[in-house]
Amino acid sequence: MNTIEIVRVVTRRQRRQFITFPERLYKGCANWVPPLVGDEYDTFNPRKNGAYDFCEADSFLAIRDGKVVGRVAAIINHKADDGDGSLRFGWLDFVEDIEVLRALVAAVEDWGRQRGRKMLKGPWGFTDMDKEGLLVEGYEHLSPFTCLYNYPYYDLMLQQLGFAKDVDWTQRIMDVSTELPPMFQYAPLIEERFGVHVVRPDSTRQMGRRYGKAIFHMYNEAFAPLAGFSPLTDKQIDNYLKTYVPIMDKDFVAVAVDKDDHPVGFLFCVPSLSKAVKKARGRLFPLGFAHVLRALKHNDTLEALLIGVRPEYQACGVPVLLFKYIHENCIRRGIRSIIFNPQLEENHKVQNLFGDYHPEPFMRRRAYKKPL
Repeated sequence: MNTIEIVRVVTRRQRRQFITFPERLYKGCANWVPPLVGDEYDTFNPRKNGAYDFCEADSFLAIRDGKVVGRVAAIINHKADDGDGSLRFGWLDFVEDIEVLRALVAAVEDWGRQRGRKMLKGPWGFTDMDKEGLLVEGYEHLSPFTCLYNYPYYDLMLQQLGFAKDVDWTQRIMDVSTELPPMFQYAPLIEERFGVHVVRPDSTRQMGRRYGKAIFHMYNEAFAPLAGFSPLTDKQIDNYLKTYVPIMDKDFVAVAVDKDDHPVGFLFCVPSLSKAVKKARGRLFPLGFAHVLRALKHNDTLEALLIGVRPEYQACGVPVLLFKYIHENCIRRGIRSIIFNPQLEENHKVQNLFGDYHPEPFMRRRAYKKPL
């Protein structure tokens, strides 16, 4: 058997190999959707990724016979350390060979032990804004653009190396009815009783300027109790607003505010970009941007990215107002289905929010753990 060499990524060429390796691994895979290549480069650039202010990270390639056969990133998020000395792995991809996986895991473990880590967990990103959770159910579906996709052998081989389940995320899909659910009849009562309403801005830029930072601070507050969460810094918030506000559609971004115009809840959706990004091979230029713009304007599927409600308003019916705004616009814009982003299996509050829509299982994702 030929020797597997583990190489730490330090040069431009190695970074390019790290980022583009999945293109070769998943060539011909109908349901894999590439990430945007430019975003991948930015993620591993400390000058552009604000998470490096509180994270340590290194990435590694597995080389055999001069060819890349695997990759992985090792990450320590000091803000999300939950007391067990956690070390994260992410960006894990490898050919169907357990020895390749074994070598990659050993490299991450050695890196972590040198820094006093005691528990290896993943796949996680730098923060929750990165893709996380290995796909363990739903391989037959086209992957949402915002989520990971992987071959079934990933799960089997991680278990062979002693990894056990840490947490699961479920992902569901629902049809958008042309008739509004009965629960929306309570919207006027909720608005009157609790003094809240959904804003109707002229543009997402206007919404971003007016509420953007407050919404992300509310996101930090609402998501704080969840596993692996680390709050976003102002630097990260500014970067995300700059990146995502221009592509958001005001019809699919619902923000609820109180009588003083302070945000109390939000629901972010975006037209599915999976087919467009796959067609563009993860590159916006020279022609990929046209595919993305077309998908943003002409689509029948939404991806629901984030929902959050300020803790003191979580029992006040705010989600009803958010759903009503999005549902009405879906009908008007011809949206037929909505795919929910992964939701922690143990987060029963969010899991129960969508009961009236009777969503169907779509995918399941898993983070693993293994003592060092």
